[in-house]
Amino acid sequence: MKFTITVSDLRQFEYCQRIVYFSYCLGLSRRRPTTYKMEEGSLLHEQVAELEERRSLHSYGLQEGERHFDVRLRSEKLGLSGLLDMLIITSKEAIPVEFKNSSSAEVGANHKAQLAAYALLIEEQRGVSVSRSFIHFIPARQSIEVILEQHHKSAVLLNLERIRHMVERENMPEATLAHGRCTDCEFRNFCPDVW
Repeated sequence: MKFTITVSDLRQFEYCQRIVYFSYCLGLSRRRPTTYKMEEGSLLHEQVAELEERRSLHSYGLQEGERHFDVRLRSEKLGLSGLLDMLIITSKEAIPVEFKNSSSAEVGANHKAQLAAYALLIEEQRGVSVSRSFIHFIPARQSIEVILEQHHKSAVLLNLERIRHMVERENMPEATLAHGRCTDCEFRNFCPDVW
């Protein structure tokens, strides 16, 4: 039986594979302190959800649709689970939406991985194809459409296997090449070759 990997793990794996290694192989996520940034992010997510309920769907280019918040998704087949910020259901499609408390309204590869993982979960649970998604950047009040193609979903499936392989063998992956990410990393003290 496959152990369950979270969508957040996939997002982190794309950002820096060592974060997932430290969480699973060293159990550091259980001792992870709640930071001010995490608490602030939770409060902002709640506020945005309240505002979203009153807003039109115009910022998503939609005339109609039904919003669902904090949608729990799980697949035993994939060994994957997650909590989606918002799911918009229209008569023609299902659209995952993630809220981000980032000053930069840039869609990174880690965001695409997260949205593609949610797409796979929605497709399995609802039996519909998911071809697009959105990231709503809270500070900028901007919703950016992210097209999800098959290669994004295939990359998620590959990374699920890569994570399982890494955890089963307890092989520490190489450090990220984006050295700027190491500066504020909560696992920085555990990296033998921190930048």
